[in-house]
Amino acid sequence: MEILVAKTAGFCFGVKKAIDRTFAIAEKQREGIYTFGPLIHNPQVIEKLREKGIFPTDDIFHDAIKALIIRTHGMPLHLMEKAVRQGYEVIDATCPFVKKAQQYAELLQEGGYQVVILGDREHPEVKGLMSYAGEGTLVTDGREELPALRNKVGVVVQTTQPVDALKKLVSRIIEQSKEIKVYNTICNSTALRLKETEEMARKVDVMIVVGGRNSANTTQLANLCLSIPIRTYHIETADELDGRWFQGVQKVGITAGASTPDWIIEAVKDRIKDRGGR
Repeated sequence: MEILVAKTAGFCFGVKKAIDRTFAIAEKQREGIYTFGPLIHNPQVIEKLREKGIFPTDDIFHDAIKALIIRTHGMPLHLMEKAVRQGYEVIDATCPFVKKAQQYAELLQEGGYQVVILGDREHPEVKGLMSYAGEGTLVTDGREELPALRNKVGVVVQTTQPVDALKKLVSRIIEQSKEIKVYNTICNSTALRLKETEEMARKVDVMIVVGGRNSANTTQLANLCLSIPIRTYHIETADELDGRWFQGVQKVGITAGASTPDWIIEAVKDRIKDRGGR
């Protein structure tokens, strides 16, 4: 059984930068360090940070906080301002691509555009973007019917959205609005990962997608594979692998989300090797 591993699998630039910075802080053995929410969407990494004394919190008024690390997904502007007023040391680990999307949302709002955000309203990245986009902001996943829009509309995108969704949304906005400004804030890493995963899925008998179940981009990879269609399993760790999945399989593909560390990917690969992979 041949094992193929996507070259783009695992930490993206923004996640790696945040992880390296946070673990470096942990090595200083300081106390009272918290992240605003989980730093990334990977339970195993969050547990390792806990072991190092860095804990996630949604309460920025926690008495024990001395330093607050802003997660890769960013943080709503008003909460960041409150954290600064609390006197904490605020360490910004927001992904640079997310930070750029925030800046564009603010520019559009200042320019008098009605901001339309393509993304998941409940995702922390989108909640942060909304705080920069101002009143009248519309969030859409690209599937629901659009309400009446203003003549002047600006678009920003959750960084993990597929480019096809952006194309479809813009074509629908054109039907209503006269002036449209679009910032394609989709991360290049996301697009490359999706492209490589699709190509791999068409060559193998089964796909293993590795990453947190609460990770939007990992779930997107799994859904892409299922849509091809190819037999697909979304797992978080090697312990979830089932030998029955590989019976009669000639080729297996492994891909992983942007928040999945290399050591988890390697463990999955090694476990499949133990079941006859090479």
